[in-house]
Amino acid sequence: MHILRRLLHKRFMRVSGAAVLLLAFVWLLLPQPDLYPPEFRFSRTLEDRRGSLLHLALTPDGKYRRYTPLAEISPALIEATLTLEDRHFYDHPGVNPLSMLRAAWGIVSGSTRGGGSTITMQLARLRFGLHTRTPWGKAWQMLRAVQLEKHYSKDAILEAYLNQAPYGGNVEGVGAASLLWCGKPARDLTLREAVALSVLPQSPTTRRPRSTGDNASLAAAQHRLWERLRTERSLPADPLDAAFTLRQMQPVPREAPHLARRLFTEKPAADLPTSGLPLRCTVDAIRQRGVEQALNDYVDRKREVGITNACALLVHAPSREVLAYVGSSRFLDSSIHGQVDGVLARRSPGSALKPFIYALATDQGLIHPHTLLRDGRMAFGSYNPENFDRNFAGPIAAAEALYHSRNIPAVALAQRLASPGLYGFLKEAGVALPRPAEFYGLSLPLGGGEVSMEELAELYALLASDGSASRLNYFTPETTIATKPLLTAEARYLTREMLRTREGELVMDDPAVTWKTGTSHGFRDAWAAGMRGDYVLVVWIGNFSGKANPVFIARECAAPLLFETFRHLRLPMRRQPAPAGVSQVELCAVSGQLPTPHCQHRVQGGFIPGVSPITPCDIHREVLVDPATGLRVARDDGTSILKREVFEFWPPDLLEMFRLAGVPRRTPPPLEAKADSLVAADAAAVPKIVSPRAALVYTLQASSASRSTIPLRADTAPGVNRVFWFAGSRFLGASDPATPVMWTASAGKWQVHVLDDQGRGSAVEVRVEMVP
Repeated sequence: MHILRRLLHKRFMRVSGAAVLLLAFVWLLLPQPDLYPPEFRFSRTLEDRRGSLLHLALTPDGKYRRYTPLAEISPALIEATLTLEDRHFYDHPGVNPLSMLRAAWGIVSGSTRGGGSTITMQLARLRFGLHTRTPWGKAWQMLRAVQLEKHYSKDAILEAYLNQAPYGGNVEGVGAASLLWCGKPARDLTLREAVALSVLPQSPTTRRPRSTGDNASLAAAQHRLWERLRTERSLPADPLDAAFTLRQMQPVPREAPHLARRLFTEKPAADLPTSGLPLRCTVDAIRQRGVEQALNDYVDRKREVGITNACALLVHAPSREVLAYVGSSRFLDSSIHGQVDGVLARRSPGSALKPFIYALATDQGLIHPHTLLRDGRMAFGSYNPENFDRNFAGPIAAAEALYHSRNIPAVALAQRLASPGLYGFLKEAGVALPRPAEFYGLSLPLGGGEVSMEELAELYALLASDGSASRLNYFTPETTIATKPLLTAEARYLTREMLRTREGELVMDDPAVTWKTGTSHGFRDAWAAGMRGDYVLVVWIGNFSGKANPVFIARECAAPLLFETFRHLRLPMRRQPAPAGVSQVELCAVSGQLPTPHCQHRVQGGFIPGVSPITPCDIHREVLVDPATGLRVARDDGTSILKREVFEFWPPDLLEMFRLAGVPRRTPPPLEAKADSLVAADAAAVPKIVSPRAALVYTLQASSASRSTIPLRADTAPGVNRVFWFAGSRFLGASDPATPVMWTASAGKWQVHVLDDQGRGSAVEVRVEMVP
């Protein structure tokens, strides 16, 4: 018997040893698995510049999962989870034999002493999709648990479990659970909230918090766990009123939906677990909500007049960082196609590009803010632009022409810009104009090309800051690249001052705002772009369908929204001082030129020394008048008593513009008809031919009446009433100085002459080509 016992013992030892060696060999061969299933994805999350959550998206399988590192999970939740699920987690190798025996005894005895699965085994079930209700499934779960323990630390396993555990409904992982059930990040959970969440993974369906219905199972489970913790930590009794804190899911963060969708598309998710890391953008959550609220309030008030949609973009100009991004007034409103991103849509900007014409003209020495521009009927070949109100203001200061968005001065100024003009500037600034410059022609200043809100914000950020062409930033750049300014600091400053709010504006009443509007042809788009210190705000009102509405007049609808949004945001103000290259001088208030002693009304104005066209005023002149005849006398010969008076000497075409605009001017009386007076008066003021221009080749189209003629115009001296035109020796026609003569030219080289009614003349040489 003793010998038999020894033989059996030896055999048992051999078998046991072989089993241990086999297990050890299998353990050594176990490959390293991933901690997450291959198809597992975290929700994409977008955070604002301070780390506040803006947007939480659903995963492709319809779940909310927010990746949360173990270090950012409340110790209270870790303690509650381990107390409930696996208090010996840090002591076992993935399988706890005592827990397994206790669970087996519970099955045999019918008691409810809990399951035997460890945290690692539960992770194995989630990771590998195991069915663990059969002996074979349980054995496979244990093997997988040992495999995980072999390759990963306890903290890595616990982190993976807490990020995959089900917490009721379509909420998985403690990061999403703490946010959607408790309304806070996992690191901020209290012990009571931790207890409430920790009991959900054991039975996520029956214990799911509900706003209505029976939550008794959830409350009981919470109470039992609290009692266990109370016994171990001497906690107070369970506060019964807190047992039902998880009744209703918190609103899912869905701010800046257009931007979130765009950035998630442009920045694809990387491999796990980094795909769960949030994207932190430059948006400021407080300002994002402020812009959204301002737009929604405005649209709600104006809905009855057909304003149902609006977009906005707020930018910090020096850094080009986007602070607020609103692609439509309501993302989920299908009636306005709310999911279309209006920030990226390309539309006509109307007059919103005019400031850049004036800035370029200022840089090129064509104007300063008080330079007089012509606002009267003008034709540019076959292009005949009109003002929005179909009226003319006559001669008008550049600043007033820009502020009141007069079309004709802008087009005339754009034509005078040095090549490559406005088109070249826009291309260099990053505006995607798909056609060549000839396609747009002189319609570009009035919205003839399409831009996006993003491009318009980039242009105004250029004007508000350093003048360089830089793209908007949605993420804080690691480095900045210095680029050459497209506009000088002096031109940018003077242009902004031209756009500054005037006194007496009722709605646009913030003098710190410099702004411009744009209304597209056919009343389809209403734009307003404003600069306030370091901030640029662009707003748009319209329909994504392109449907027109006569209410879409930018100055009447978009500008009030712009100022309303600025007031709502309460942005800090930093007034930018004038650059050293800008001088302030006293100017004649009428002519915009340096005042002479005869200029009675004067204003302060800025100009760029050595660049701006600034000359002494030649409009106000003192003349001698014979009281007896009321006529102007060239010189005092002592034969009669004369008086000295100051009159305005305007070129005839400008005087005609004043007349058509209904603006009276104090013009000089006629000159007396003495020979010496006629010779002495304006002897050198020969007429200056404006059209045709010297040395140009004019291509005319014989088959088109509108393209077969050349307008003949000349600037003449005050007092000229008639001009006469000749091509070589051939008489072409006569008219008053303000009315062009239309010349039906033929091919060849021509010497074009003009004579005024006082015998003064000038000539230019042009070449004419004809096409069918």
